[in-house]
Amino acid sequence: MMNSEKVITHIVNWLKDYVEKSKTKGFVIGVSGGVDSAVTSVLGALTGLPVLCVEMPIHQDKSQIERAQNHIEFLKQNYSNVTSIESELTPVFDAFVSALPPIENEEDRFLSLANARARFRMTTLYYFAGIHNYLVLGTGNKVEDFGVGFFTKYGDGGVDLSPIADLTKTEVFELAAHLNINKDIQQAAPTDGLWGDERTDEDQIGATYPELEWAMEIADSDSYRKGTFDVTAFTARQQEVFGIYTRLHMQNQHKMQPIPVCMIPKEFFHS
Repeated sequence: MMNSEKVITHIVNWLKDYVEKSKTKGFVIGVSGGVDSAVTSVLGALTGLPVLCVEMPIHQDKSQIERAQNHIEFLKQNYSNVTSIESELTPVFDAFVSALPPIENEEDRFLSLANARARFRMTTLYYFAGIHNYLVLGTGNKVEDFGVGFFTKYGDGGVDLSPIADLTKTEVFELAAHLNINKDIQQAAPTDGLWGDERTDEDQIGATYPELEWAMEIADSDSYRKGTFDVTAFTARQQEVFGIYTRLHMQNQHKMQPIPVCMIPKEFFHS
């Protein structure tokens, strides 16, 4: 168990220090109805600095919209520095889809279109950030950002600050309870909300967050890195989960590593 109060104080002070040093004025955050954005938005609100919460539905499931709206109402009732706005992006997304050429198998582009939703939202957040001189708050947690890369490159991965990226999903839920986040958010199955239905993260990944946290801890251990960890003791399910984790971790390195730059040898240039 972590000391939730100390973690909250540390993150809030870190956020305030960053704003002061960057000469910006506050934060903008997309509120999805999930626990990560709920916790991050409260942490932003606790700074006392302006926080703009943006709803950006795109063919969104009704339950996700209701959770987001309830959380924003909770924030505005408890923090006078919080404002909100809704940007209905469904027409923008539909216009984008209609502008694309048809392909033989429509299912082949479902993931690309799901990622396009995240990128429309990122663009919208930076629009408001630019208007107000705010910073975009990221909502990714440690497992998503550094474990399995479960985020959209240049979508929800496109942010200015990542306040909870050193916390596991389990720890984020601990903070949610400590911060009295609405029960409907705490009890909802985690979902990225990019598919217009109640498809959960577990449905997409094939493992729960506690399982992924277990796998991440082992993969990051000295004994595993040195090749001395005995993986033969895993149960069948543990072998499956560890395989999912290691596959996604390698597959999504392009999201977690800096953009590769082709360095040109100096001798190719005239002095």
